[in-house]
Amino acid sequence: MTGTYRPYQSYQDPTPWGAGLTVAVMVALLSAVAVYAFGAALAEVHPLLAVAVNVTAVGGAAPTAWRWRFAPVTRWVVGGGAAGVLLGWITLLLSALAV
Repeated sequence: MTGTYRPYQSYQDPTPWGAGLTVAVMVALLSAVAVYAFGAALAEVHPLLAVAVNVTAVGGAAPTAWRWRFAPVTRWVVGGGAAGVLLGWITLLLSALAV
């Protein structure tokens, strides 16, 4: 036989960009609001407490997120969560500098 027939070629489903990006944006917004609200509440107690708790939480969640980064469905949730945490931290930093 000639041609490009490969009997054991693996099949990949098409990437669901619409649904995936929707999930990523929703998770990013929810996690950004949660990180900002929790960080702002802790910063009222003590600013270093807010930094320590945020860094500890991300340090604890990072290994699990790293393992899930290529799973077909959870990669969208992990990407949105990472973007949301980063957005929440930037918002906290800007609100602290504005005071």
